[in-house]
Amino acid sequence: MKLAVDPYMLRRTPLLELPALVAELGYQHIELSPRADFLPFFVHPRADRATIAAFRKELAGAGVEIASVLPLYKWSGPDEDERQAAVRYWRRAIQITVDLGCGVMNSEFNGRPEQAAASEAQFWRSLEELLPIFEQEGVRLVLEPHPDDFMEDGRGAVELIRGIDNELVSFLYCAPHTFHQGGDLADVMRYAGPLLTQLHIADTFDHTGSSGLRYIVNPPGSTARIHQHLDVGQGEVDWDLFFATLAEVGFDGIATVCVFAWEERARESLRFNREKVQEYLGRHAMAGA
Repeated sequence: MKLAVDPYMLRRTPLLELPALVAELGYQHIELSPRADFLPFFVHPRADRATIAAFRKELAGAGVEIASVLPLYKWSGPDEDERQAAVRYWRRAIQITVDLGCGVMNSEFNGRPEQAAASEAQFWRSLEELLPIFEQEGVRLVLEPHPDDFMEDGRGAVELIRGIDNELVSFLYCAPHTFHQGGDLADVMRYAGPLLTQLHIADTFDHTGSSGLRYIVNPPGSTARIHQHLDVGQGEVDWDLFFATLAEVGFDGIATVCVFAWEERARESLRFNREKVQEYLGRHAMAGA
């Protein structure tokens, strides 16, 4: 199993200094999430050949690898112009991933929950254009349901990925989205089975608790989605059940610490969460612990 870090809280660190900092924090793998100077949110990548080559050199020097590349584009949005632009951005992001020597990309379904059917249709249209490129390059694609996407439910996402029916496409279980995915993390993981190849690790509170009154959002009836990406142990994810279930299903993929809540103590937080994950891995005799 690869234990990676999402360096979003470190995004103000210059790109070429990032590998050494990640190594200093005790990680050997990075899940490269959006950053303005390389792969920004929702617009065309900014990386050029010289930057990619320099970044690869610093990665090698620090003994750090890119485990996965995470782009976020509006490839399932109901607006067709935006969808076509997103496909163009995806094409370039795939090439950058290959140039980085990485064979895995992960992303979200995107789209709109209030236009789920139309968004799913756009998603399939984008896949028809992009899957041949993933196949040509030998890059795997790992998808996660996300709050406020057209697909938010864990089991529903697994079923959709099964419908893609391509050995390069699999499922990412995001722990801080547990209570938007149905709340039963063990059920979703078991349902995914061998499709479960990647994890996001951070804690969150159950927004459905206290009869739905744990968080009060005004005006009443707001469709806002609420979740956190907290340090392990600060929320209500059942971590013993989480890791016990991973051991049960034989998980041996990429596990990424993706805590976003504590930029003011980012280094301390990322070290702490690495240690907590390693503690749970040892406790539950996980592969690669």
